[in-house]
Amino acid sequence: MSLLLFGVSHRSAPVPVLERLAVSEYDRPKLVDTLMQSHVINEAMLVSTCNRIEFYAVVEAFHPALEAVGEVLGEHSGMNFGEMTDHAYVHYSEAAVEHLFTVAAGLDSMVVGEQQILGQIRSAYTSADSTRAAGSTLHELAQKALRVGKRVHSETGIDRAGASVVSVALQRARNIRGAGRPPMRRAVVIGAGAMGSLATAELAREGITEMIVVNRTAERAGELAAGVAERYGIAARGAGIGDVAEVMADADIVVTATGSVTPILQVGDVHQALVRRASMVPLMICDLGLPRNVDPAAGRLPGVEVIDIESLRGDSGTVAADDEAAAARSIVAAELAGYLAAQRQAAVTPTVAALRQRAADVVEAEVLRLQGRLPDLDAAQREEVAKTIRRVADKLLHAPTVRVKQLASTGNGDHYAAALRELFELKPGTAEQVVAPDSGLGEPR
Repeated sequence: MSLLLFGVSHRSAPVPVLERLAVSEYDRPKLVDTLMQSHVINEAMLVSTCNRIEFYAVVEAFHPALEAVGEVLGEHSGMNFGEMTDHAYVHYSEAAVEHLFTVAAGLDSMVVGEQQILGQIRSAYTSADSTRAAGSTLHELAQKALRVGKRVHSETGIDRAGASVVSVALQRARNIRGAGRPPMRRAVVIGAGAMGSLATAELAREGITEMIVVNRTAERAGELAAGVAERYGIAARGAGIGDVAEVMADADIVVTATGSVTPILQVGDVHQALVRRASMVPLMICDLGLPRNVDPAAGRLPGVEVIDIESLRGDSGTVAADDEAAAARSIVAAELAGYLAAQRQAAVTPTVAALRQRAADVVEAEVLRLQGRLPDLDAAQREEVAKTIRRVADKLLHAPTVRVKQLASTGNGDHYAAALRELFELKPGTAEQVVAPDSGLGEPR
């Protein structure tokens, strides 16, 4: 079996395409479960964030599995396979593993070095595991990817180059607002989920002193606001979505960060806020949702500036320092090499086990034959002879079995295991692995 990745991200597709493909937390288990119905898919997980959708699947064969993924995403998005592939990237085997490690390190994020992706990968794995879509291969892969990401953040300064999309959007808002205007102090955050929580933290660290958290469930908004007030020592309270126009009227900045698949902030809400607004300073709205949380018509209202994911592409604040990025890439490369070597060694284990079992069977057969030919040997003598034969067999097998495991970690290491199977007519059990033994470096079959 091999690993297949089918993905679409901010690097490969415009926002309208990402919006059509976007998968909510509610829909994710259903899509993974549908994919698991395919006979060529053994394991699957879906990483879905505000700027990427990536299916990782442990598959029997490349092309049938790719078709299965295309069918599931096509039915979900209403896009045909050709439309998706115009904006998609597909990686197989080693390349798929490398991509996941790169993503976990924050090197593929819109804001290079942001740490939120680690939580999103963990969430993807937890969701797959809860529905039994993740087996031993994805379990080990996901845990390794998380460790790679943590190592990159602990050993490099990549995360200091750009904390998150929130901080970059906030800086863009300051630039638009102008240096001559009073600093932004009052913020409204719409959404109390993971992205909303991140937004509140970033806003508090960036100098916001008054905050209102808005959510469909006012109770949840109040809980997040209370946590923000306690942790950062600022004035914060919660509000229901019905009060959004009222609370926006006095805001310096509004940040929307929900998982809604339809706009949650309508043009009418923004218009009402402007009518009530006493300040002549433009109302800044940072739309961090994907699909977009803000009705596009709201951005055309006088006195409103909307900053969304699309407008942040290429912002200098989203790029990490070259030396930190290079250090992160070196860690990813080293971790990838170690992971693949371990996988190749694990792949040869069934062959080694089969060889040792073949030797054990021969030894036992010869011991029984000896007992029949020399019935006068007492028990102690028979046991000593048996031990001697076993020691001879173990010594003969030790060097080749150790060496074949060492050779297995090389690029063509599976050839040595194949030679053992051929020479000794072995039929080991199938080992789960990332690199298919009959496909070299895992090229699509």
